Amino acid sequence: MGGDAGPSIVVSALARAVQRHPKVKFILHGDQSALNALLGKRRAKLTSRVTVRHAEAHVRMDEKPSLALRRGRNTSMWRAIESVKSGEAEVVVSAGNTGALMAMSMVQLRVIEGISRPAIAGIWPTKRGQCVVLDIGANVECDADQLVDFAVMGEAFARAVLGIERPTVGLLNVGSEEVKGHDAVKNAAQMLRDTSLPMEFHGFIEGDDIAEGTVDVVVTDGFTGNIALKTAEGTAKLVVSYLRSALKRSIMARLGALLASGALNALRRKLDPRASNGGMFLGLNGVVVKSHGGTDALGFASAIDMAVDMAEAGINKCIIADRAGVGMPGQEAVAS
Repeated sequence: MGGDAGPSIVVSALARAVQRHPKVKFILHGDQSALNALLGKRRAKLTSRVTVRHAEAHVRMDEKPSLALRRGRNTSMWRAIESVKSGEAEVVVSAGNTGALMAMSMVQLRVIEGISRPAIAGIWPTKRGQCVVLDIGANVECDADQLVDFAVMGEAFARAVLGIERPTVGLLNVGSEEVKGHDAVKNAAQMLRDTSLPMEFHGFIEGDDIAEGTVDVVVTDGFTGNIALKTAEGTAKLVVSYLRSALKRSIMARLGALLASGALNALRRKLDPRASNGGMFLGLNGVVVKSHGGTDALGFASAIDMAVDMAEAGINKCIIADRAGVGMPGQEAVAS
């Protein structure tokens, strides 16, 4: 029931999802009458794959997480997370209030043992393909141990979901030199150099390394990560706007755009944020994916795709195994 457009985009996204994932079933939590009305025209396609569960209330997009927690047990968001906690569902996808979704998920699902705090991870396009960046908003301030946890979750995700056998990991910093940065990133770097994780620790990277694809996993605190994310999204929109204006400037420009339509369409697809929509809440005892609140059906369907991929890859088992095998100084790595 969340998101800027409400449940209409969710139902439209399900029409795509049922085709992409023929073995997956879906539970819709929310206002039963509203959801049934939206499902009406698609009933033949979705009736055997979708179950509607009535929830009396929903979390508002501007609601404080603390308030949502106090009154949240009758909301569609709480009920959706509860279905994962009970084992009825394996994943939950929501376009609703991010803070409330994280708070409710932590209360119900709890954090994986050994992980200090969950992080929000995002997939970014790069020159080499794509990389995973975390944290992008859950933890404004982080110490060295938390950054190491993010590295563990990020490299586990890169191996399990992205299929990278031995991912490279970098710490986002104000420079690549070892003497730069605050104590948290310096200490985290030393700890990561001493681990026995199935990864290659690259060291420090800078902001432009993200788009270059210098590493497969970018680790940073939520404050820096969220600013970097919003800056990248804004830059992509600016480039598209400039390009659109330039191609409409003259008859020759329009003709050139027509001749280059194939290449321009490919560029538009690469810059389309809907293709990688969805922030993954890593570190919880359950798979939770947060879709962008302003997305459309195509974007929400991409978030569903990511949630299904995470469940099928057994991402949490990978995180648990890797966290147990972190070989810190004074500790023995756990062999399995």
